[in-house]
Amino acid sequence: MKTKQRLSDLWVMSDDQLNDEVLRLKREQFNLRFRRATGQLENTSTVRTVRRDIARVKTLAAMKRAAANG
Repeated sequence: MKTKQRLSDLWVMSDDQLNDEVLRLKREQFNLRFRRATGQLENTSTVRTVRRDIARVKTLAAMKRAAANG
């Protein structure tokens, strides 16, 4: 994920789209964790990257909600 480019994409998403993105990332995180546990994952740093991406999307959604409320 290219952070700067990706953040600009996230800013234009609606709340529903952000929720869908979190769900997609959580599915990806589950798959990566499963592959790591079975020894099939070569690049284990992707688990950390996806975890941070989830936090980034959740933070952005919270910021957008706070801005909308006031």
